[in-house]
Amino acid sequence: MKKKNKVLLIYNPNAGNGMIRVNLDRIIAAFHKKKIFVWPLRIGRPSLLAAAMQELRQREDFLKVIAAGGDGTINTVVNAMMKAEVNLPLAVFPTGTANDFASYFDLPTDIDGMIQVALEENYICCDVGLVNNEKYFVNVAAMGHLVDVSQKTDPDIKNTLGVISYYLRGVTELPKMQPIPIRIRSAEVEAEELMFFMLVMNGRSAGGFRRIGAISEINDGLLDVMVFREMPVTEMPLLIIAFAQGNHLKNKNVLYFQTSHLIVEADQKVGTDVDGEKGCAFPLDIRCLPSALNVNIKRSDMPGSGR
Repeated sequence: MKKKNKVLLIYNPNAGNGMIRVNLDRIIAAFHKKKIFVWPLRIGRPSLLAAAMQELRQREDFLKVIAAGGDGTINTVVNAMMKAEVNLPLAVFPTGTANDFASYFDLPTDIDGMIQVALEENYICCDVGLVNNEKYFVNVAAMGHLVDVSQKTDPDIKNTLGVISYYLRGVTELPKMQPIPIRIRSAEVEAEELMFFMLVMNGRSAGGFRRIGAISEINDGLLDVMVFREMPVTEMPLLIIAFAQGNHLKNKNVLYFQTSHLIVEADQKVGTDVDGEKGCAFPLDIRCLPSALNVNIKRSDMPGSGR
């Protein structure tokens, strides 16, 4: 068996004002000191990423994959790994705007901290969501009006105002929007609802809001489902406050449940995304794949360490 002495670093050169790009030599040098070779790959061309994953499948000398960027970069890398059946651990260098997935593990956001975690061999098994047997997600699948607002917002505005700002902008536009009739089927819940938007959480935060999935666990084999129902305009301020505080799950305008598999149907076109990237068309068949991914974490986050 070959010695595992290589890592594949997939990075977004623009994330974090080019943080990885300007520190690339520093990262490579740190791994070289440990006699580990870094194969850097700029994200952007799907064909190159797919080819790299096929290469990994045929080799035995890679330790792990490192995804450097925001949640969209992580989503792209995880999708490529899952589709190519690359069974290697994933390390995350969180250099995006919100870094929702990385925030679950309280991963460092400075270069030295990121490198230190990736050089260690501390891992935890995580669930992965799958939509329509087509797109994977590690943090959240979203659908409804907030997704429409997000996808129509100029990327430059998103980068300038930050992710939280355009989510809040979406909430302020809800009074102008018509509710969407949907049908939900799962072992736990069968319902017809009029919704403004819906979240299916694997992690705990989305759009920079750290407590959306207030009781979500990323390795419990379950997805946390939140349907934000049609409501009077006068009730929205209280829901927004509860949303920010993580107290929204018991709000009468929120349908909340946990499940490992659900189907969502609608008779009209509904915007969807997975981890901030464009999602699948309705109807949606969403399932949880338990312990499908090993993620590199800090030593203090190891089971039994009091995380």
